[in-house]
Amino acid sequence: MANILLVDDDVENLWSLQVALEGDSHRVSVAGDVRRALDILRRNPIQCIVTDYEMPEIDGVEFCRIVRSQPAHCALPIVMLSASPEPTDTPPFWNRFFRKPARVEDLISVIEEHTAAPLAGPASWQRRNAVASMRALLQCEHPPASRWAPVSARCWP
Repeated sequence: MANILLVDDDVENLWSLQVALEGDSHRVSVAGDVRRALDILRRNPIQCIVTDYEMPEIDGVEFCRIVRSQPAHCALPIVMLSASPEPTDTPPFWNRFFRKPARVEDLISVIEEHTAAPLAGPASWQRRNAVASMRALLQCEHPPASRWAPVSARCWP
């Protein structure tokens, strides 16, 4: 069970994906645009993002780049969906790309692959997670940092 953020400007796509993922016991937050998605991401412990590629104002590629540039979220798994082919003119800031219409089973499988520890045991999961984290870290613009902001002791009474 993972906390998933769905980002799509098409309400029908959001609704159908939300129903499918909640039916598989995932907790789902939905956003109709990138600004709302960034607000949700700031306020909630999201474990995976599923985003559309073609959206007004800020597209999926730019959204992925913004997420990867944030130290607290640079290793977050991102799955991109689109009716268009995968963009090749930019570095892939996402982990997986699916062409619409994507099979829900494939999408759920990828989400679980990136968010859940497999039954093989914690040692193999940690090894695989370390490799995935290193790959994501190499894509980050800034090194990872704590989600906690430093507090100056001078501001205390």
